[in-house]
Amino acid sequence: MASVVLRRSAARPGQAIPPSPALPWAGLGLRYRSSRWVAAPALIGAVGLGGLCALRPLLALGMALLVALVVCVWARPALAAYLLIALTPVTAGINRGSALPVVRPNEALALVLGATLATRGVVRLRTGQMPKLRLDRLELSLLLMAVTSSLVPLLWMAVRQESITQDDLLYALVLWKYLGLYVIIRASVSTDRQVRRCLWLAVTAGCIVALLAILQSLGLFGVPRVLASYYAPFGYTDAFQARGSSTLGLPAATADLAIINLAVVSSLWWRYRRYRPVLAAAAALLVMGALSAGEFSSAIGLFVGVICVAIVIRKPRLLWAFVPATLVAGYALRPVIARRLSGFQSASGLPVSWTGRLQNLQTYFWPKLFSNWNFLLGVRPSARVTVATQATGYVWIESGYTWLLWGGGIPLLASFLFLVYASARRGWQAARGDSRGRSVAGVAVFAAIIVITVLMTFDPHLTYRGSGDAFFSLLALAAPRAGRSGDLGEDHDALALAVPGGSRPDGSCEGHGAAARPASAGGRPARPGEEHSALGLTSFRERPPGGSGSERESPVLAREVRE
Repeated sequence: MASVVLRRSAARPGQAIPPSPALPWAGLGLRYRSSRWVAAPALIGAVGLGGLCALRPLLALGMALLVALVVCVWARPALAAYLLIALTPVTAGINRGSALPVVRPNEALALVLGATLATRGVVRLRTGQMPKLRLDRLELSLLLMAVTSSLVPLLWMAVRQESITQDDLLYALVLWKYLGLYVIIRASVSTDRQVRRCLWLAVTAGCIVALLAILQSLGLFGVPRVLASYYAPFGYTDAFQARGSSTLGLPAATADLAIINLAVVSSLWWRYRRYRPVLAAAAALLVMGALSAGEFSSAIGLFVGVICVAIVIRKPRLLWAFVPATLVAGYALRPVIARRLSGFQSASGLPVSWTGRLQNLQTYFWPKLFSNWNFLLGVRPSARVTVATQATGYVWIESGYTWLLWGGGIPLLASFLFLVYASARRGWQAARGDSRGRSVAGVAVFAAIIVITVLMTFDPHLTYRGSGDAFFSLLALAAPRAGRSGDLGEDHDALALAVPGGSRPDGSCEGHGAAARPASAGGRPARPGEEHSALGLTSFRERPPGGSGSERESPVLAREVRE
C-alpha cells in the first residue's frame, strides 16, 4: 500500500492513478471525478445550436466551420501558415466591408488564426513561466516601422490639435497587421518540410493570380466581368480597364506578387532538378502575369528582380533563360503593351497617368508636407485625401518615399532604410548559408526587398495588398530556426527543443550539432532523429529488470521533465 499512497500524493488533482503491478486492484478510489456538471451547459448549448440551425442556418454553418478551423489549427499550428499563404492572394482584393464588416476576408482569417495560436501558447505555458522575447535586427526594424507609422504621427496630430479620423486609424494599423502576419508565420512553421510546403503553396497561389491577370488583360472567357463583380476597387469597374489587376484589385500589386513568386520559382528550379519542367512553365506564367499589369514600373521591377536572383545564386546564365520567356510574353500580350505605349502620343508626349501622378503630388501632398516642418514627424497616417471629382472619391499618394515622409516623417523613412538593410542581410545569409527551404525563401527575400526599394520611387509597394503579405511571409520563412530542421514529425511542439543559446547574428544556430543533442545510452551523442524518439519516453515508467515491484521513474527522464 505504500506504493499506492506515494503515487496518490504525486498525482495531479483529477488525474487517474494507475495501480502498482505488485498489488491487486479493486478499482476503488482510483477513478476520475464525476463530470455531471457538464450536462447542464451541454444541454443548453445543444438547444441553442438547434434553434440557431432552424432560424439562421448559414450563421450556424459559419460558426461550425469556425470551430472546426480553430480545432484544426490548435492541433496543427502549421495549418495557420498554409491557409494564410494560400488564401490571401485570392481574397485580398475584396473591398473592405463588402464581405465582412470593417475588415477584408484575409484580415479576418488572420485575426482568427492569430488569436487561436496566442491562446494555445498561453495555455501551454508552464505555471509561473514568462515567455522570453528576443528580437533580431529585422524584427526590431519591423517594430520600429509599426511604431513610427502609427504612434508618432497620431501623437503629432494630437499636439497640433488636428482631428483623427477613422481613415487615420485604419492606415495606422497597416504595418501592425503585417507585423502580426510575420509573427503568425514565424510561430507556426518550425520544420524545413513545413517551409517547403509554404513555398509551394505561395507559388501555386501566385500562378493562379497571374493566370487570371493574363486572361483579364486579354479579355478572355469572361474573366474581366467576373473580377469586376467582386474585386473592383470601391465598385469602380473601369478603374483598370484592359490591365491585369486580378484578385488583388491593383495591377502593380499583381505584378509585384508575380515577381516575388518568380524569385521563389527560380530558386526552386536551381535547388530541385526533378521539378524543372513544372517550374519552367510556372516561371513563364509569372513573367506574363507581371507584364499583363501594363505598368512600366512593373517591367523595371521584373528586370531588377531577375538580376538580383542571378546575383544571389551566382548563376549569371539565368539572365539568358528569361530572355525567351520575356519575348514570348511580350508577343502574347501585344494588345496590352500597345495600349500602354499609345500614351506617349499625347500632347505632352507623356502618358496621362504620369502627368496626373505628378500633378496630384504637387497639388494635394507636397505643399502641406513641406510646410511648417511637417516632413519631420509626418502629416497623418492616412495616405489619401478626399476629392469629389475622382471616380473613387480619393486621391492616393503615388510615391513611396513621399508616403514615408507623409505618414511618419524622418523616423519612418529611417526605419524603412533599416528594414531594407536587415531584410537584404537576412535574405543573403539564408540563401548563401543554407541548402534547405530557408535558402529558397532567402533568395526571394533578397530579390523582393531590392525590387521594393527601387519601385518605392513610384508607389508605396511595401504595403500593397497581396504582395506585401507575400513579402512579410517570406521574411518569416527565411528566419533562422533553432534546433534541428529535419522532417521527422510535423508537431509544432518540436519548438520545445530550441537551443538555449538562440541564434547568432550571422544567422547560424548556437549549439547546433552533436553538442546540442541529448546523450544516448553510454554517454555518446545521439544520432540525428534519436532526440525525436526520446520525447516519447517521458510518459513511460522504467521498471526493474525483474519486471515487478514498485515503479520508479528513471533519473534521466525525471530530470528532463523537470527541465
